[in-house]
Amino acid sequence: MNPLIAPALPFDMKPRAREAVRDLKLQQFVGNATHLKDTQRGGIFDRDFGAEYDALRTVARDTKQYALDHLDELLERFIANAEKSGATVHAATTGREACDIALSIARAHQAHGRAQSCVKSKSMVTEEIGLLPAFEAAGIKTLETDLGEFILQIDGDAPSHIVTPMIHKDRVATAKSFVRELGARYTEDPTELTMIARAHMRGLYRAADIGVSGANFLLADEGSAVICTNEGNFDLSVGGPPVHIVFVGIEKLIRGARDLAPFLKLLARSGTAQPLTIYTSFVCGPRRAGEHGGPKELHFVLVDAGRVGVLASEKRDLLRCIRCGACLNACPVYRKVGGHSYGSMYAGPIGAVLTPELERAQGGANASQSGAGLANYPDLPRASSLCGACYEACPVKIDIPKFLLHDRTRLRERGLSPKSEGATLALWRWLAERPTLFRMAIGAVRLHARMLGQKDSRDERAWLTRVPGPGAGWTQSRDLGVATGESFREWFSKRGSR
Repeated sequence: MNPLIAPALPFDMKPRAREAVRDLKLQQFVGNATHLKDTQRGGIFDRDFGAEYDALRTVARDTKQYALDHLDELLERFIANAEKSGATVHAATTGREACDIALSIARAHQAHGRAQSCVKSKSMVTEEIGLLPAFEAAGIKTLETDLGEFILQIDGDAPSHIVTPMIHKDRVATAKSFVRELGARYTEDPTELTMIARAHMRGLYRAADIGVSGANFLLADEGSAVICTNEGNFDLSVGGPPVHIVFVGIEKLIRGARDLAPFLKLLARSGTAQPLTIYTSFVCGPRRAGEHGGPKELHFVLVDAGRVGVLASEKRDLLRCIRCGACLNACPVYRKVGGHSYGSMYAGPIGAVLTPELERAQGGANASQSGAGLANYPDLPRASSLCGACYEACPVKIDIPKFLLHDRTRLRERGLSPKSEGATLALWRWLAERPTLFRMAIGAVRLHARMLGQKDSRDERAWLTRVPGPGAGWTQSRDLGVATGESFREWFSKRGSR
């Protein structure tokens, strides 16, 4: 069963996070993969750009910010140029409306006995709006053609990472799924598994009535979309079916190809530590006279779904996100709990701030005033250590920690923070305002450290690194921690006497 369908609201992240922390396989798959990608990301930027990396991020940030600040103008320009090339452009205020537009396109072809099947390239916005269930309910058999998404589809699972959707699975799980669902022979060889999926999909590209994709960027000057993939499944999805529909959030607009280079340099390096994705495809209009490939109809569905509301808020910077997934790979919390714990298509640090904001913005004026989106996801702003790794990894310099703190403040103002959190801070303040008691507490902690150092047995150490009561949840999966060495006061006294 899809773990992200209709999460209960307000969404409680804690049960899913606890389950994820106890799942040793998940810890291994997600932890190893994200750590490797984050390390590789830093290495390739150091190798290729060195000290110029930060300047490149600044250029990308400013370019994207300019596009957001002039979004109305760029939308008009894109629509005019896309229609000039022969494409049809649709505007969808909500996710439901976006699905209805796609269904109306499909029905127009059903009248001619077609639109019975669809091949779909990877797209987070179609996950966000629930396109696949809408198509399936209408009797349109839809196939996910990204290998990871395909495996998740036949398993009834959901993506847990923006770039690598099946990061929580391994080739053993994939082999079992292919035996169960495709009748394939059992093999754990990655190349053979890929060939099995290829053999299953290849004929469906030619038979499908509709192709669906997302887009990484929209070019206003050219009226075209840019799609970056590593498998080539998009090119087959757009090249075979007679109708192709591109679903894309309006924040993906930039001025044009003149602004594209910095993003292509940053996107693949940030997400997968590649200099460039294997395929960088441009889609501009339907098939022209004399051409033998490409769709006869091309539709762009420009999706708002709360983005205009975010644009009008103090969190407009979030719309700079290019969906590279670097913040997920860098985040110590995501590494421990995985993507499904966040209860949204957008997991990790960016999801923690974007998901509540999109829901709030879609709810209209009343939701904006009440902060309903945040009230429905009160755990997400606290799903962070505030270490700043997400900001350091972000190629467009989104200050995610700032927005996490902003949301924590809003939760506290609305009385939505856990009572234990307020009690803990009150206790800390009471102790900090009493220097003598504070020094006594520090002395007790240092005594605890000395006692711990004298214990050799794991069992003897365990009782000293676990605490009962309110602290039990914290120390269930981590050591309490000890203070060693001299205190800051002692260090400062020595330095000050010199």
